Amino acid sequence: MRGNSFYAYALSVACLINSAISLTHRLPTRDVRTGTGAEQYYSTMPVAFVAPTQLDRVGWTATANSFQPGCEPRNVLDNTGATWWESRFSPTVDPLPHNIVIDMKNSYVINGFRMLPRQDRSPSGNIGQHTIEVSLDSKSWKQVGSGTYANDQARKTTYFQNIPARYVRLTAQSTAEGKGYQYVTVGEIDILSGPDPTLPRDNWKVTADSENPLPNQHRAVEATDGASTTYWSTQFDGSSPGFPHTFTIDQGSDKAVSGLGYLGPPTAQGRIGQYTVHKSTDGTTWTPVTSGTWTDDDKPKATEFGAVTVRYIRLTALSEAGNRGPWAAAAEINLFDGSRQATFFSVTADSHETSVPSEDGQANNALDGDPDTFWTTKWANTNNIPGYPHFFRIDMKASYSVHGLSYLPRQTPGNLQGNVGQHLIEVSLDDNSWTPVARGTWEDDQLMKVVNWEGVLARYVRLTALTEAGNRGPWAAAAEIQPLIQSTYSAPAPESQGQWGETIDFPLVPVAVALVPSTSEVLVWSAWNADKYGDGNGRTVTATYTPSTGIVTQSIVTNTQHDMFCPGISISKSGLIVVSGGNNAEKTSVYHPDTHSWSSGAQLVLPRGYNSQVTLSNGGIFTTGGSWGGARGGKNAEYYDPVANTWTLRPGCPVEPILTDDHEGIYRQDNHAWLFARQNGSVFQAGPSKNMNWFTTDGQGTTTPAGTRANDVDSMNGVAVMYDAVAGKILTVGGALHYDRSFTTANAHIITLGAPNTRPTVTAINSAHYARAFHNSVVLPDGRVLIVGGLNYARVFSDDTSILYPELFDPATNTFTVMAPLSIPRNYHSVAVLLPDGTVFSGGGGLCGVGCTANHYDAQIFRPPYLFNFDGTAAARPKITRTSPARDVPLGSTLTVTTEGAVDKFAMVRFGTATHSVNTDQLRVPLTFTAGGGANTYRVQVPSEPGVAVPGWYMLFAMDAKGVPSVAATINVQ
Repeated sequence: MRGNSFYAYALSVACLINSAISLTHRLPTRDVRTGTGAEQYYSTMPVAFVAPTQLDRVGWTATANSFQPGCEPRNVLDNTGATWWESRFSPTVDPLPHNIVIDMKNSYVINGFRMLPRQDRSPSGNIGQHTIEVSLDSKSWKQVGSGTYANDQARKTTYFQNIPARYVRLTAQSTAEGKGYQYVTVGEIDILSGPDPTLPRDNWKVTADSENPLPNQHRAVEATDGASTTYWSTQFDGSSPGFPHTFTIDQGSDKAVSGLGYLGPPTAQGRIGQYTVHKSTDGTTWTPVTSGTWTDDDKPKATEFGAVTVRYIRLTALSEAGNRGPWAAAAEINLFDGSRQATFFSVTADSHETSVPSEDGQANNALDGDPDTFWTTKWANTNNIPGYPHFFRIDMKASYSVHGLSYLPRQTPGNLQGNVGQHLIEVSLDDNSWTPVARGTWEDDQLMKVVNWEGVLARYVRLTALTEAGNRGPWAAAAEIQPLIQSTYSAPAPESQGQWGETIDFPLVPVAVALVPSTSEVLVWSAWNADKYGDGNGRTVTATYTPSTGIVTQSIVTNTQHDMFCPGISISKSGLIVVSGGNNAEKTSVYHPDTHSWSSGAQLVLPRGYNSQVTLSNGGIFTTGGSWGGARGGKNAEYYDPVANTWTLRPGCPVEPILTDDHEGIYRQDNHAWLFARQNGSVFQAGPSKNMNWFTTDGQGTTTPAGTRANDVDSMNGVAVMYDAVAGKILTVGGALHYDRSFTTANAHIITLGAPNTRPTVTAINSAHYARAFHNSVVLPDGRVLIVGGLNYARVFSDDTSILYPELFDPATNTFTVMAPLSIPRNYHSVAVLLPDGTVFSGGGGLCGVGCTANHYDAQIFRPPYLFNFDGTAAARPKITRTSPARDVPLGSTLTVTTEGAVDKFAMVRFGTATHSVNTDQLRVPLTFTAGGGANTYRVQVPSEPGVAVPGWYMLFAMDAKGVPSVAATINVQ
């Protein structure tokens, strides 16, 4: 550690405020709309999601609380899976839990952890339940991930929000085999950081060696205008110049650059293949920094390199990717901000002793992390000993929120010389204007001194020693001096943008989710395999997350012989989770919360997958569509009677009226209908087709057209949510014209339902900030709706063009507000549901097999703004102390609710399920109430109409005058 700076952070506060993902559109820039009339859609610059990359592990060390000789902790850093760390198993077995700690020797802003199990084909010791924690000082730890790893040899990756850390600790709480073994193994561990955000292009001047001669078309500036429909192209007529072609960027001033992003033109012609990137400080002398070859496709490209501080960057195209001709073109070119890459802190002092060979007292010894080295002011030349005051100044190279400083006196046994007594601590942003943050006198001993203060933005920290603690002379000394940085990443202004919590690891990709009635556990599942789908083979990999304990448990369901990938999902009136169709397209499976078990239900009349289904006001379940599974086409509606356990066709409810005009045909046209239960067992279909319909489900069933969704287009994989069931209000947002390979919309509409079989009122409102598909929507207790995840350009199994900024819809203003960004993309096969504590569970994405970068075996918890005070601190929450009846509440009855403190509103939200952007179970019912005759006692009226309060399990929330919700009480409305 000698000679290294003790802290080296990768990110300025400006970068902490933004996501680590490279985004073209700065929050909250509006997208560019194209098209007219009923065919409006959004066409925006696709943005590449570049997964975080591993840090260089040179010099790192690993320690563990247990190890078997020959299987030392250092093996996890030796770049080979053929060796591993193993906890002690002989001659005695050390019991679980076991932990291994990585010391990176410097502190970096990190956002990912990667673990490779032992690779000798033995699953022995594979870790199951685990936690991941980080620390700046190896004493105070912050948990950033937890969950259960699958019992295989695949590499495990956990992403989390950006957080500064020097130490990373993996704690194994169980083995994955499930046989009670007490020893664990790990092959390799990597820590991830990056990618870098893009630099602003406001002051750029760009030039090219050649441009299209057409007036005002395909100029160099069109590669920096933020639109993918415009582009720069070299001349392509008969006198086209040949390769190489150059595109030169003048940033106007020196900037730290760590990479270049490239999006090819809308057509294939001119896509760059082989390339080089050069840098220059003067625009004349050029030095190469990287080179490579891009593939011939329409995906965004990126090349990253060690940060260089320059004014000029030049991209040189050496070939056309498809060898179509001597042309080069680009729709968008970005540079990555390299200011976040790790840099060492530096230090200066008014004096240091370096003339004594036996005692090296240079200033940087107090920043090397080694308590056996120290800084001391000059003392050897008695004729030239500087007196007090002495100062020690740290340049952190970037601005951080600094909230304290620790001072460790020299640790030479028995030598207190130079201990600082009276002192002053100051901070500065510019090294000129200094602000005092602490002052006082330290005791004359060798113990660590820690001073804390309110966090303040600073780049420089200065300790000024005013006296020697023991009055032994004019000297000052220190073994270590460390500024204390906020050790957790918080999104800016959580009171207005919310905040993302820790990562939950799952041993599968969560493609479907259900909030379990009566237990409030989160049940997730993937398919027959944890990370890929295929031919249905009669099994489903599932897992259950218990929020109260943070424990994830895995279970493989085989007794129903049902691969439940891509099904319809409904929570029945009695609280059973009914899953129909999917990969075993004829099957129905039923989850019983009271026994945590699955049973087989009746087989569907028509095998189907990608069907949508909804629980009805009469207690039945309605499903329609689903040509992904079984024979294609003709997937007319069926009705399930949970009591009789029978499926029956409803020939009066054909599938044809709900079809979209998808370019892949019927295989996609009848997928993922937006279904809502209303009065008398009726169903309203709000989309995703632009045509809407009513269905009745009695007898043979009937279909009544309900018009179109104003001027909206087909919006496959968009979302629709009933945010006010009393008023019949449905919000629809986004979607794509086609299921796959399609531009998306940001269109938003409010549908207000009247009586069944009547045309609703449809109101087009201001569009969302981002066009997206494959996103999810979650209605919150206060009626606002969170829109999370999605792609700007719809493509299955892809994280390209990820929209990382959620949006919050406010029905009071019909507007959208951008929320704190995701650190993990949530796209195709992602899910989201409301939890009883008013937070949102958002997870999954992918299911495309080993090595697919779109696979996300995790989830995160989003804390909406209503959980924070105006200053960003956690808000005090109202509390429901009693409900009468306690659980089972008849329709139309009065519910007596007692709370701690006064409340202003009540609402109930039905337990939700989700898969493929569809959540037909969730709906919000605002409730009326009167004073109940006692202090903080209220008489809450439950609607009598089952088409408003669809029978089943609900979360009952109380909200105070500030809109802060309680943790929900669980009630069963029948």
